[in-house]
Amino acid sequence: MRSVFLVAAGAASLFSSVAFAADMAIAPPPKRVPLISAHDLELVALGAAGDRAAFGELVRRHGAAVRGLLRRMGADGATGDDVAQDAFLAAFEQIAEFRGEGAFRAWVCRIAARLYVKRWRRQAKSELLAEAAELDAAEMQASAPGSDAKIDLDEAMKSLSQPERVCVSLCYGAGLSHAEAAAALNAPLGTVKSHVKRGLDKLRSRLSPSTNGTGGDGEGGQRRQVGA
Repeated sequence: MRSVFLVAAGAASLFSSVAFAADMAIAPPPKRVPLISAHDLELVALGAAGDRAAFGELVRRHGAAVRGLLRRMGADGATGDDVAQDAFLAAFEQIAEFRGEGAFRAWVCRIAARLYVKRWRRQAKSELLAEAAELDAAEMQASAPGSDAKIDLDEAMKSLSQPERVCVSLCYGAGLSHAEAAAALNAPLGTVKSHVKRGLDKLRSRLSPSTNGTGGDGEGGQRRQVGA
């Protein structure tokens, strides 16, 4: 009698196991959050696990910001696209190093800025240490009497010399400190600070309401005084 009971109990246990396995086999997998609505940190985690589609969503979200930073640093369209692509490739390879302590956009922008600086330094290293160049034709045209052209940040950045543009972009676009920018450029800290100060002074002058005004002699006199 006891043997029969044990056999029956074993059969019941086996049946339960088979039924559980069958339920697991037919149960639908958990729904995945659509990538377009996932948080950056979720996409980073998926990217670190090798999910290229998740990382592609990060590229889609932040590619324009990276290219915009590079453009303000002086890169033309083709160069900006190349450096942005290299920056995202580097970010994908280094994704495990991103700890989420800041925004992903800022992190990849810093990578892009450093890559561009390396390229720019190879092409025009001596230009960083040169004296600030004269304002380019865009500024001359914008400041001409009667000019009512609207000056936005991109146009104002064009008025800076290349060293000023790079230093300002590193410190205020990529979020580097003066010391970090100096290290990235392999330049003296004082030189970087000087380029940043001159660049900011020019931007303030270009973007101030008095500079953009088309008023009378008072505004014109102030404009000449600022530019002196």
